Amino acid sequence: MPEVLARHRIRSLATTLAVALTLTLAAVAGCDNRREPPLPSVLDKLRESHIDGQAKIKIGVATTEPLMGELRNGTHTGFDVEIARYVASSLGFEGDQRIEWVSLATEDRIPALQGGTVDLVVSSFSITEEREKLVSFAGPYFVTTQEVMVPKRLRDRVRTIEDLRRPELKICTSGGSTTEAELEKHQVRAYVVKEVGDCVRGIREGRYDAVSSDETILAGFLSQYPTEFEIVDMPFGTSELLGIGVPIGDPALRDLVAFFLQKSYLEGRDGISSPWLTAYNRTLGPWLKADKSQPQPLNVPKLVDFDDKAPRR
Repeated sequence: MPEVLARHRIRSLATTLAVALTLTLAAVAGCDNRREPPLPSVLDKLRESHIDGQAKIKIGVATTEPLMGELRNGTHTGFDVEIARYVASSLGFEGDQRIEWVSLATEDRIPALQGGTVDLVVSSFSITEEREKLVSFAGPYFVTTQEVMVPKRLRDRVRTIEDLRRPELKICTSGGSTTEAELEKHQVRAYVVKEVGDCVRGIREGRYDAVSSDETILAGFLSQYPTEFEIVDMPFGTSELLGIGVPIGDPALRDLVAFFLQKSYLEGRDGISSPWLTAYNRTLGPWLKADKSQPQPLNVPKLVDFDDKAPRR
């Protein structure tokens, strides 16, 4: 009898241990199932994007907007151009020899992205709901407002939006811009031309009386003609969020651009001289009235950078 009881106890203990082991393994398996998948890397995203394997990246920029995008003595300069160079370098296209610059007028930006003429557009490109139906955006990388620039001879006559409605005044703006729509919303009749530079030239030749556009673009022309013009602050409404345009069919490229804009933003927030701040101080900074800082980009993915190790979980 004692032997029977002993064998019974051994069998019970073995059964208990087996059950416990089974439950432990099941729990471990459950933890594995609940573990989040590893983060994608920048290289993963690059391989998914249409720029993978390209010798050059094609970037659409303005070439007639001082301080923002200008072609001067054969070299592209301006704030937008500096931001474009930073993004291109981050994507692996280091130096202007790896960039194909494509000159774009305001109204040509969306068609260029849709038709594959460019891979990115960095050209005072305001993010709007209507445009997001046609192209994708990474950013914003700048927040600006709509203003009006007038010759100094008219600075006492043009101070309000109501003044812009006076029939004897000829107001000019660029076609395909958010400014064109904003002027129409405020019942301001505008002469629409291809580029803001055409407006400025027209004012100097006596064909127009004022030009309306983003403060960044107007600041560039003010820097060229500081004794001739004055920028008038007008309450047009919401701020403009400038973003980098990306083909709507390439979410991987949009994610990459957003990731690198965020990287610059974090450097600036931590007190480090970021690529954004360097570009701003070289170009727009001395000419804009208010202090500016890089806005935080929206919808930024979590990625493992080139020089990062995958985080342990």
